[in-house]
Amino acid sequence: MILVTGGAGYIGSHTLHQLVKKGEKVIALDNLYSGFRWAVPQGVELVVGNMGDQELTEQLICEKQIDSVIHFAAHLEVEESTRDPLKYYRNNVVNTINLIEVCQRVGVKHFIFSSTCAAYGTPKQTQVDEDVPSNPESPYGRSKLLTEQILAEMERAAHLTGKHSMTHVILRYFNVAGAKVGGGLGQATPRATQLIKVAAEAARGKRSLLKVFGTDYPTPDGTCIRDYIHVDDLASAHLLALDYLRQGGSSDLFNCGYGKGYSVKEVLQCMKKVSGVDFKVEETSRRPGDTIAIYANSAKIRSKLGWVPLYDNLELICRTSYEWEKEMEKVHS
Repeated sequence: MILVTGGAGYIGSHTLHQLVKKGEKVIALDNLYSGFRWAVPQGVELVVGNMGDQELTEQLICEKQIDSVIHFAAHLEVEESTRDPLKYYRNNVVNTINLIEVCQRVGVKHFIFSSTCAAYGTPKQTQVDEDVPSNPESPYGRSKLLTEQILAEMERAAHLTGKHSMTHVILRYFNVAGAKVGGGLGQATPRATQLIKVAAEAARGKRSLLKVFGTDYPTPDGTCIRDYIHVDDLASAHLLALDYLRQGGSSDLFNCGYGKGYSVKEVLQCMKKVSGVDFKVEETSRRPGDTIAIYANSAKIRSKLGWVPLYDNLELICRTSYEWEKEMEKVHS
């Protein structure tokens, strides 16, 4: 049985749907802070609660005989983390420590952790592999890196003491976007800040304008450059990571991205093209914590886990996001 924390959220729910389709036995844990009951697949039990509640998680893991945990539950807004760092350290670090401690104590075998390219900060090169030094520039990035380090140190300690050793995979996401191919699922978080989601909302008239934060960066068009990965491709990486650990793979870290970057202006042009809407854009000053340009070297996850992305296409990512906004107006409004 697999426990998926944050299973009612954006990436967690897409992963749950793929796990169910594969025939896995799963249970979701979510406090519904940014998740939705309707996003959990039919027939999957949703436990509403906090992953930092050790009494709850221990009871759940033991009663359901959980052997693997996929951990999504986290706060994830870079800008918000710079304004309220304690919120991020309390949830992303302290609550995750509580969860990891329970998993270690009761003998969970495998742990997959949802991390971020924000752990790299602004590296010297724009394309990064997993060996590039980590230098996060926001409390959000630092909270994720701290958890990565805690997992590694817990495993080292287990080997030294002879205690149960829980293997783990850390997946460093680049910019996740889009909605389920074929419809029926996507990002519904109110006041979302992810660029493609915001652009889709602007194209549907849900926002009066879209703000571009900084046009004076040292990039070809002056705006930040990111590696945008479709949420379905990212979800599939979690299934492969779990298979890898089950087959005896050792703990490891993998980038999740396509290996190329698009600027903010390029993304907006693409969304205007697929939607046919010339929505209003306002240029404003830089946001604190934003990296100038970064995209993944994903050779490691492709070779070691056999990850083959199916939706590496910016137009498809924008189109599925835009179609999801239309679908939400009919079904989830």
